[in-house]
Amino acid sequence: MGNFNIRVYGILINDTQEVLISDEREYGMEFTKFPGGGLEYGEGLLAGLVREFEEECEADIEIIRHIHTTDVFFQSAFNDSQVIGVYYLVKSKDPLSCRFSKIAFDFEYGKEPDQVFRWVPMEELNENDLTFEMDRVAWRVFMSENSHGL
Repeated sequence: MGNFNIRVYGILINDTQEVLISDEREYGMEFTKFPGGGLEYGEGLLAGLVREFEEECEADIEIIRHIHTTDVFFQSAFNDSQVIGVYYLVKSKDPLSCRFSKIAFDFEYGKEPDQVFRWVPMEELNENDLTFEMDRVAWRVFMSENSHGL
């Protein structure tokens, strides 16, 4: 029997209608996704998402609402596990304290793992800018639900 990998992500939209995305380099791969990550054993979804934002951005977040949970099979890009992704709309209670760039994959030379964040105008974020299909699905769901504004 295979393992499950439960991941939780936040879609954070700022006051100028930009969405926060994360460029990451790890396991010999470069990828773009929403902020968040894997649950730790014994942790709930909301607590895991709050922890991820604290670790990655040194910011406390408020979870606004659930957006999407994967409902089809997704194979992990990194191992044999089945990935289940849960996505929430979030807002930051604090200013974000993380490395930002306007350039995709603007990593420090030779550093792995590495992570850098970008603000992308919502209307400019194409689902194909996201590396993983489950993130693309969540973005499509979010945009279809919010076609008349947040």
